[in-house]
Amino acid sequence: MEQKDLFGNDVQFNGRQKVISGYRIYDAEHKRRTVRNDLPSLYPDLPEKKYDIIYCDPPWDYGGKMQFDKSGRKDVNKNWEKNIFISAANFQYPTVITKDLMKIPIVEIAKNDCLLFMWVTSPHLEQGIQLGKAWGFEFRTVAFIWDKMVHNPGQYTLSYCEMCLVFKRGRIPSPRGSRNEKQLIRVPREQHSQKPIEVLKSIERMFPVQDKIELFARCKPEGWDVWGLDVREEYDDGVSPKEVLSLQ
Repeated sequence: MEQKDLFGNDVQFNGRQKVISGYRIYDAEHKRRTVRNDLPSLYPDLPEKKYDIIYCDPPWDYGGKMQFDKSGRKDVNKNWEKNIFISAANFQYPTVITKDLMKIPIVEIAKNDCLLFMWVTSPHLEQGIQLGKAWGFEFRTVAFIWDKMVHNPGQYTLSYCEMCLVFKRGRIPSPRGSRNEKQLIRVPREQHSQKPIEVLKSIERMFPVQDKIELFARCKPEGWDVWGLDVREEYDDGVSPKEVLSLQ
C-alpha cells in the first residue's frame, strides 16, 4: 500500500506507517521563507560623510532558531492536519552573524566625538557590547528600554522588553539639547522589528543640530541620512525592497 506524505513523496507501509516529524515539515518551510541578501558584497558602501550620532538596529542572526506555537507538537496537531506556525527574524530580512557585522567599518563614518545608539535583543546583549567595541566605541549605558506591552515566549521569563544601548567615541557631541528624556518607553509592538519612533524623536531632542544617520534603515526619517539594504537608490523605481528580496 502506498500513500503520499505532506511533500508528495511516497510513504511505504511495512506493518507500520513511516513517521513524518514536525521538523521535516517546518525545516522545509523555514528554508523556503528565508530572505537572503541579493548583493554580491555584504552591504552597500558606507557614505563618505562623518556623523555625530549613529543609530542602528542590527539584523541579529539567531542561528536558525524559530518561534513556534502548539501547532508544532504532534500530540496537539494530529497527523499534521493543520499548518505548523513558525516565525523567524530571517523571514523578514537577511540576518548577519556578529563576526560579519564587525567587519563593517562603521568607525569610518564616525566623527571624533560621536555617540552610537544600538538596539539589542536580550540574547544578543553581550554580542551587542562586543560589536560596539569592534566598531571603535566604548559602551556607556542603556539609553532606552522599550516595553512592548506584548510578551514573547522565553527560556527563562516572558520577554517584554528590548534595549537600546549607547556607546561613546571621544566626547559627547555638543551642543546638547534635552537632558530629561525618559529611559523607559511603553509603546505596543507593531510590525516585526519595527522600533518605536519615540526613541528616534528623543535622540533628535537630545542632539537637535548634530549630523545623524540611521544604519540598517527601512525608511528615511526627516533630517536623517540612512544606509542599508532597504534604502538603496535602485529601489527608487517604486518597487519595495521587501518585494525584491522576497524573490531571491
